[in-house]
Amino acid sequence: MKDRAAKLEAFGKLLDVLDELRVKCPWDAKQTNESLRPNTIEEVMELSDALIADDEKDICKELGDVLLHIIFYAKIADEQSRFDIADVCDALREKLIFRHPHVFGTEKVSNAEQVIQNWEQIKLKEKDGNKTVLAGVPSALPALIKAYRVQEKAANVGFDWEERADVWAKVKEEIGEVETEIRKGDSVNEEKEFGDLLFSIVNAARLYGVHPETALEKTNRKFIARFNYVESEARKAGKKLKDMTLGEMDELWNEAKRLGY
Repeated sequence: MKDRAAKLEAFGKLLDVLDELRVKCPWDAKQTNESLRPNTIEEVMELSDALIADDEKDICKELGDVLLHIIFYAKIADEQSRFDIADVCDALREKLIFRHPHVFGTEKVSNAEQVIQNWEQIKLKEKDGNKTVLAGVPSALPALIKAYRVQEKAANVGFDWEERADVWAKVKEEIGEVETEIRKGDSVNEEKEFGDLLFSIVNAARLYGVHPETALEKTNRKFIARFNYVESEARKAGKKLKDMTLGEMDELWNEAKRLGY
C-alpha cells in the first residue's frame, strides 16, 4: 500500500488529467452537471453491484469511476468560480469533525449504537443542517431504500419498537389487512395495505440488522440464476418454457437449488 505522500501525488495527477481533458477532449469539454447526472447514477449502481458481488478488482474500478464524477462536478464549479475540490474536502473534513465529538471532542460513547443515536441530534444543530428529522431523506430515493432510511432516522431519535420481536405482530397484522382487502376486491385499499405490509417487512429487516435492499438484490440474483438454469436445461431438452408444465419447471428449479444456484 502507498504512503500518504504517494496517495496525495496520485490524486493530484488525476486532477491534472481532468484539467487537460476539459481543454482538449470535445466530449469532456461540453459536459455539465445536468449531462453528467444520469451517468453518475449509473456509476453508483455499478459500484453497488460490485460491492454486492464482493469483487475486489471491480470495486476498485467502480470507485475510480465514481471518484471521476466527484472531481468532475467540482471542476465545473471551479470553472464557474463557485467552489473547487479543496472546498469539497474542507467542508467534508469539518462536517466529520463536528459529527464525531466522541473522537474530536469530549463526548463519551461506548458503542456504535450510541454514535448512531447521537447522529440526528448533531445534524439538527448544524448551521445548514436538517430542520426536521426526516428532511434529509432524498425524495428521489427508490421506495425500498427510502422506507429503510426514514425508519432508521426515526429510530435514531427514539421512535422505535422497545423489543424488536414485537415487530412480527405488526407484520402479521398487515398481512391480515391485505387479505381482508383482497377478499373485498377493493383495489385501492389493496395497494395501500400492500404498501403497509412492505413497510413493516422493511422495518423488521432493519431491526434484525439486515438491509432490505441488499437482501432483496441477492434474492433477485439467486432467482435469475435458477431461472436461467431452468431455461437452459429446457432448451437442451428441446423444450420451450411456455410448453412445459409447472411440475416440470419445478423439477428443474429444485435441481438448480441442489446444484447451488
